[in-house]
Amino acid sequence: MGEKHVGVAGGRVSSPRSVAIIGPFASGKTTLLEALLARTGAIGRQGSVDAKSSLGDSSDEARDHAMSVEANIATCTYKGDHFTFIDCPGSVEFLHEGNSVLNGVDIAVVVAEPDEKKTAALQLILKSLEQRNIPHVLFLNKIDKATGSVRAMLQALQPASSLPMVLRQIPIWENGVATGFIDLALERAFVYQDGKPSKTIEIPDDERGREVEARYAMMEMLADHDDVLMEQLLEDESPENEIIFDDLVQEMQRGEICPVFIGSAIKGNGIRRLLKALRHDAPDVVDTRKRLGLGEDEAVLQVLKTYHTSHGGKLSVARLFGGSLKEGALLYDSHGEEYRPSGLFQMFGLQPKKITEAAAGDLVALGKLDDIETGMTLAVGAQPKETLFVPGSPDPVLSKGIKATERKDEVRLSTALSKLVDEDPSLSVTQVQSTGETVLEGQGEMHLRVALEKLTGRYGLSVKSFEPRIPYKETIRGKTELRGRHKKQSGGHGQFGDVVLAIQPMPRGEGHSFNDTITGGVVPKQYIPSVGEGVKEALEKGPLGFPVVDVAVTLKDGSYHSVDSSDQAFRMAGILAMRDGLKECKPVLLEPIDKVVVACPSETTARINAIVSGRRGQILGFDARDDWDGWDEVEAMIPESELSDLIVELRSATAGVATFSRNFDHLAELSGKAADKVIESATAPA
Repeated sequence: MGEKHVGVAGGRVSSPRSVAIIGPFASGKTTLLEALLARTGAIGRQGSVDAKSSLGDSSDEARDHAMSVEANIATCTYKGDHFTFIDCPGSVEFLHEGNSVLNGVDIAVVVAEPDEKKTAALQLILKSLEQRNIPHVLFLNKIDKATGSVRAMLQALQPASSLPMVLRQIPIWENGVATGFIDLALERAFVYQDGKPSKTIEIPDDERGREVEARYAMMEMLADHDDVLMEQLLEDESPENEIIFDDLVQEMQRGEICPVFIGSAIKGNGIRRLLKALRHDAPDVVDTRKRLGLGEDEAVLQVLKTYHTSHGGKLSVARLFGGSLKEGALLYDSHGEEYRPSGLFQMFGLQPKKITEAAAGDLVALGKLDDIETGMTLAVGAQPKETLFVPGSPDPVLSKGIKATERKDEVRLSTALSKLVDEDPSLSVTQVQSTGETVLEGQGEMHLRVALEKLTGRYGLSVKSFEPRIPYKETIRGKTELRGRHKKQSGGHGQFGDVVLAIQPMPRGEGHSFNDTITGGVVPKQYIPSVGEGVKEALEKGPLGFPVVDVAVTLKDGSYHSVDSSDQAFRMAGILAMRDGLKECKPVLLEPIDKVVVACPSETTARINAIVSGRRGQILGFDARDDWDGWDEVEAMIPESELSDLIVELRSATAGVATFSRNFDHLAELSGKAADKVIESATAPA
């Protein structure tokens, strides 16, 4: 397979290209993938997301929600060049899917709508590309539904990009409908034809002035990075088209501009022109290897995505950046560990196709590498010299407790959860010791819903989800000194332990301590540790029903029996003294307080402050978000009990783009009706 991918077309090396299709939710990415595959002949006819007939989004979860929930991969050929397209989810809850695959692409096509309300969501996408210096173009989709000037639309979207958006095409309008376009670099006009390639026409006379103005604006932007072109424009010289094309390609590849194409994916308009641009302008694997800092001939792969299939087992999708990979070859990780894939495959939607060899640039699926994780760097035949960058998983923003309905399914549930996290590292599973709960954490309401649906649909599990318990604690305000005596006689040796404990509060955050001031052997030394064990056990659940913290306990006095005293007797004496003593020390409930940082568009900051205040939050302040134009960060202290559905309200107030990070900060006293409700819930019978 590999060798036939490398050829020369018009002087260009046509190695396989990997292209990410990425953009905000509902911008038309999966529809664009369908249109590209239909125009290349990879599929017989263009499917529809609404009709559930698309190659992408073919999983049950994607079809049920009419949205991408994981990356869709498809390989095709156009005019002798091989492309692998990776359609990435657009919802902010599934963005990590796209971030994971971006290392493996040569270029990204960013799909956007002519809708300024989507600017903040577009900025999330563009920022991830700019931070990693990935060349990209913008496809302004749904031009058939646009009204007004495209340049005005682009001006509204420009704040989302730190690179200038350079318009390469302008629409031809007829009665308010885009019927074609003018290519500003080619200086040619095209009209759309249903089901056929666009037809070349002369630039209409009434469009000529608009074309000249738009083309000059494009050249001015290019001239910002080309002194020769700038000089020609200043001297009113007409630059050759070859110079314009070279500048468009080089400045895009260097990450200096973002070229913009227009079209309609659902109607197939502008798709062939986009394909031609990718064929001629996109960097290849050699350029990408340099960008990633890899050696010239090193046969290195990076795992971009993991699938657990029902029949074929685990598949690890990886990009081969150099050399070749034959079926049966040995792979090595950065620690020198050896792996042999069970097979090589090419992905087309969810259908893997077996192959025998892959060449530099190919995207391949490696069979049954159970110990390989998404992001890992592998090399063919030797340990890799470099380890490629792995994007960190975003902080979870929503949690659900989860348990198997049937006790017999607990092991199966654990295995299924492990597979979900393997496929999607932005999910996490935590076993909470203090509550004994299994907690599934993710990026939002839909993210967790889809995960639960996979447990049911793919793994046949019946599960219950619930709100995780808040790890409340309790402490004391007062102090006391109290005797605890454990005495039991039931024939033979009895049990006897007698202690006097002094109990008092400690400063917040100090935990607990146990000391003794025993003199004269009233409690033999060998029994003192057992008293400490009893104290520790009594602190596990205080009079309010929660673990007790910030308490100092001192063993001051006691007595023993030479025959009946034992470790167990003194442990019980310690427990009895603590249980009675804590009740006398004015117990008080403590709730966990988290430090929360909310990232949001600046125009929504006032609403975010109101949301935080409404959740008993203490706002510490807000400031501009570093390197994010038009965004703020709000810092606040918020009780953990108020965070359970915070992300839902934040996203509702910010057109779906806000997020937050959180870290436990301290425990604070909770009193009044709120405390009474918590205590009542904790002490209610199960």
